[in-house]
This record gives sequence, C-alpha cells and structure tokens, in this order.
Amino acid sequence: MTERWLDEVEMRAWVAFLDTSNLLLQRINQQLRDDGGLTQPQYELLTRLAETPDRRMRMAELADALVASRSGLTYQVSQLEKAGLVRRETCTSDDRGILAVLTPQGEQALLKAAPGHLRVVRENLIDLLDRDQLVALADTLSQARAHLRSAGNG
Repeated sequence: MTERWLDEVEMRAWVAFLDTSNLLLQRINQQLRDDGGLTQPQYELLTRLAETPDRRMRMAELADALVASRSGLTYQVSQLEKAGLVRRETCTSDDRGILAVLTPQGEQALLKAAPGHLRVVRENLIDLLDRDQLVALADTLSQARAHLRSAGNG
C-alpha cells in the first residue's frame, strides 16, 4: 500500500497544530515554573485530583486520565510527594490499589498557579477564537481524542 502524503491544506493544519501545541506548552511550563514551581504534568495531576469529590484517585485511573505511563505517573507523584503536595494511601477496598491524595499544601500550590495558568491559556488560545471557532476546535479535538482512546493509544 502506498502511503498518502499530506496535501497542502492537511500539512498546513498539521504543522499549525504542532507549532501551536509546542509554543503554548512552552509558555504554560514557564508560567507554572515561575508562579508555582510546577511542571505542566504536575499541574495537570493536581488539577485532576482537585476535581474529584474527595481529592483522591487511584493511581491507575489517574494514569489513564492523564494519558501517562504508570512509571511516568509514579515519578510525578513521587516528586509531588517530596514537596508535600500529594500523598499516597492504600485503597481500603483493594489492598493492591494505591491512591494519590491531594494535600492541603497541594491545593494551595494549585490555587497559587491557577490564575497565571488561566491567563496564559486565555491570552494565547481561548480569547483569540470566537465561540464558533471554539466549538469547532473542541468538537474536532474531541473526535480525534475519542479515536485515539478507542484505538488503545491512551
């Protein structure tokens, strides 16, 4: 089977996606380092824990939610644990299960970094698009995400 090369419009879309993703992540990482001493994966991890009602999540579920390897998640949790932002607990319903738990210090770190994070995301993406463009972007990326998740790639 011959590979189908990207045509001009497809290549333009692909390169724009890559460049925008990389540039936005660079700005987000810089802001998070400056405002909270966090990396983007650590901020995302703290956010996911904060969104749960009891501020805790099984490590396996957290890895899936973050699209991270188990070893990568373990490393991030270890770093956050050393900083006092997360702690690990054994799951009461399953002795093999480990929970990542957001600490009060972790919640404070998240609250400290969140305003700057929101500002960077708004200034560099959200506020540049009108409502129809945002809906189209969300729909398009959601479709790609659903395909990738159903294909077992995250």
